[in-house]
Amino acid sequence: MSSAESPHAWPGDTLTRVPYWVYQDDANYRAELRRIFEGPVWSYVCLESDVERPGDFRTTFVGEMPVIVVRAEDGTICAFENRCAHRGALIALDDRGKARSFQCIYHAWTYDLRGNLTGIAFEKGSNGRGGMPASFCKEEHGPRKLRTTTLHGLVFASLSPEAPPIAEYLGQEILGRIERVLHRPVRVLGRFVQVLPNNWKLYVENVKDTYHASLLHAFFGTFRITRLTQGGGIIVSPDGGHHASYTIDRADDRVSTAYRDQGIRSEHQNYRLADPSLLDSVDEYGDGIKLQILTVFPNFVLQQIENCLAVRQVLPKGPDSMELHWTYFGFTDDTPEMHRRRLKQLNLVGPAGYVSMEDGCVGGFVQRGAATASDELSVVNMGGEGTESQDTRATEASVRGFWKAYRRYMGV
Repeated sequence: MSSAESPHAWPGDTLTRVPYWVYQDDANYRAELRRIFEGPVWSYVCLESDVERPGDFRTTFVGEMPVIVVRAEDGTICAFENRCAHRGALIALDDRGKARSFQCIYHAWTYDLRGNLTGIAFEKGSNGRGGMPASFCKEEHGPRKLRTTTLHGLVFASLSPEAPPIAEYLGQEILGRIERVLHRPVRVLGRFVQVLPNNWKLYVENVKDTYHASLLHAFFGTFRITRLTQGGGIIVSPDGGHHASYTIDRADDRVSTAYRDQGIRSEHQNYRLADPSLLDSVDEYGDGIKLQILTVFPNFVLQQIENCLAVRQVLPKGPDSMELHWTYFGFTDDTPEMHRRRLKQLNLVGPAGYVSMEDGCVGGFVQRGAATASDELSVVNMGGEGTESQDTRATEASVRGFWKAYRRYMGV
């Protein structure tokens, strides 16, 4: 990255020290939008079921670029910039809907389901006067179009022709972990948007950070959903950008006092659930994994916590703000009992979730705590210095993997 894009330099060839300016610098943030979100990556944009039939559309973002995702007449999924070629207004204003075409509310310019400009109001003028010049060619004007690809019911989009095929982009291990969860058609159970007072990278680090889960989240530790004393580990893709962490229950953990012996606040012996059926879970995948968190660089999270399933979309909104778009789901063939179980377990995660309420705070704590420490460095040494997969979650290998991918895309 050139000095014109950011006046800062990375502190040597290491993944174990991260400078705080990377969460604060406006020029660096603008470079991220260009080099990462508009670069050769695949950004998650919606579920395939969100655009199930021709004309179905959703509006979303790739980085800060507003985007329309729509199913075309021939069944293909198209994505294009939600920006009128005339004066730059949003073309579609609703979060979702069904359309035969899109018409900008400002001056009524019209676009088809592929984002092609097809109509201009009073293109020939009125009463023989005005209008567009005869040389104006509609085919030469329109919003930017994105490539799209689908994977197990997920839709990804990219502005870059250099983004590799999605299977190659992810690698076989991450691909398998996505397929493990999304192996049947999904049914959306609910959605919400959470605004967080921190840089987008702090949240992505957080979901890759297996070290914090049972230390920050008292619910995890107390009710033994995931603890570092249980089985499991992390998978990091060879390029570092993607990861999956997982927890497997172990009988010896049920009597372990490791957290209590260290005086860690994560275990509260006297806490009880008024309704213990909240954690009445079944092993629906048959592999004993109680929890799996998976990320795809740069903005996607796939979650399985017991039987609570969700996808999360990370959207940057400036150097010190972001939005987290949650979509809870089950499967179309869920039994009524499983449907009720999933609805109840949705209380585990979200802004007021028994588990992830704290995740909405800690990014802001870092943003505030490091506000005057731009030249200082955070320490990312748990589990060594590399980004290799490990059979423990007492590690920060997947966080280092994020910075390995980040530095490659950013050229730092």
